[in-house]
Amino acid sequence: MTELSATIRRPARTWTNDLVTVAAAVVCALITWALATQLGGIVLEVRDASGLRPVDGVAVAMVAALAALLGVLSLRLLERFTPKALPIWLGVAIAVALLSLLGTLGATSPAATGTLMALHSVVAAVVILGLGRSHRVRSE
Repeated sequence: MTELSATIRRPARTWTNDLVTVAAAVVCALITWALATQLGGIVLEVRDASGLRPVDGVAVAMVAALAALLGVLSLRLLERFTPKALPIWLGVAIAVALLSLLGTLGATSPAATGTLMALHSVVAAVVILGLGRSHRVRSE
């Protein structure tokens, strides 16, 4: 009888895979923004220290790209120092996603608050699922 040994292989973790996740987060955020503002007629404005500031597509794309890139970089940094990088990163990513929802409280209307919460959630879901899938260790 032959004994099968489980081998652990690491999937190819290329920057291309990570950048596809970043691009997907940006595209999904822009689609969400367009559906809410262009089709839904929701006015996205937030209050800050200087008054009211509109949230346009450029801001949505830039913030989504920055958040996704920070997710990629933090996961890759953790992978250099610990074999348990993905579970640690997942916990941190979920906590950051939940904390980011506090930023939506500066919206000027309940509809704007809901839209900003949706935007944050969409980006978080795409980044967490995309990076989680491409960085997990598979056993055969």
